[in-house]
Amino acid sequence: MDRDVTETMVGFARTVRAAGGAADPERVQAMLAALGHLDVLDARDVYWAGRLTLCADPDDLARYDRCFAAYFSGATARPGRRTPPAVVRRVPMAEPGGRVGGQEPEELEAATASDVEVLRDRDVARLGAAERAEVARLIALLDAGAERRRSRRFAPTPTGRLDPARTVRETLRRGGETSLLRHRSHRTRPRRVVLVVDVSGSMSPYADALLRFAHAAARSGGRNVEVFSAGTRLTRLTRELRHRDPDAAMAAASAAIPDWSGGTRLGEELKEFLDRFGQRGLARGAVVVIASDGWERGDAGLLGAQMARLHRLAHRVVWANPHKARPGYEPLTAGMAAALPHVDDFTSGHSLAALEELARLVAGTGKGRAHA
Repeated sequence: MDRDVTETMVGFARTVRAAGGAADPERVQAMLAALGHLDVLDARDVYWAGRLTLCADPDDLARYDRCFAAYFSGATARPGRRTPPAVVRRVPMAEPGGRVGGQEPEELEAATASDVEVLRDRDVARLGAAERAEVARLIALLDAGAERRRSRRFAPTPTGRLDPARTVRETLRRGGETSLLRHRSHRTRPRRVVLVVDVSGSMSPYADALLRFAHAAARSGGRNVEVFSAGTRLTRLTRELRHRDPDAAMAAASAAIPDWSGGTRLGEELKEFLDRFGQRGLARGAVVVIASDGWERGDAGLLGAQMARLHRLAHRVVWANPHKARPGYEPLTAGMAAALPHVDDFTSGHSLAALEELARLVAGTGKGRAHA
């Protein structure tokens, strides 16, 4: 089998395993062996080869379908139904003589919330290794698609603006008899999304989760999404984060970033971004997301000036500051104070629930605030 096909399928099996499926090495080998007798360019063959080998019980089927849709077609994959709460049978203590208190066993619904619900609101900086792995899996399933904008092009529609050219052609085909009016409306297309993730030392507890969110956005938005890291220098990560497998994408991004856990010069890096990329079109009319705590070691005045310049170019500017979720937070740092007047939506991005809200802001369906 072709090496690229093998790597792709192993990455898919890794995704299924990360989602809780039974994709152990023996099952992966069985899938690859099955594909050796099938057409790997036929989506149905690939689907059934994986389903018949990577699924161990009925609970795996819905999980497999979600992973297959997210990995191969870019469709939205959402977590499945919540597990029903456990039922606990409480048996009273036996009284002397062997009697059981004269009561029937009592059924109680467990009062604990599901693991997912508990993790949704937990600060990612305070998670253990196993919890981080689970949150990473859930971030990969986020739908981080961009909001849509009206295109200049038209498409035929049942109602809307009259389409004279199609109406005339239809009339000529009918020998000059006007029997049906044709209509058209503007097409829509997704807006460009640009994400700038701060990877400085003060953001190191959150950088991994935010880059995984950027990967989910790149998977959802395709070529309409651009990703950069910012620290002591600006690094373009779009190519690395387009890899389908989240772990492979993160490994490639880590190798490409030369300034992990360094300082922060956001003003200089925003200026570099606007000079090299923004003015040429990446920022024009785009939704720009900046994920940073605003600890600016450079000139805060330069950051304010570049944010004003960015705000004039972009359709909307979203700032995600993980510290915003802390009780009593106020944007008192020089960098944050300089940037905030030029921000349309101010959110946190410190937890899975906050990243879900960030995804809604990117899609234009959330409610952000430009105040602390």
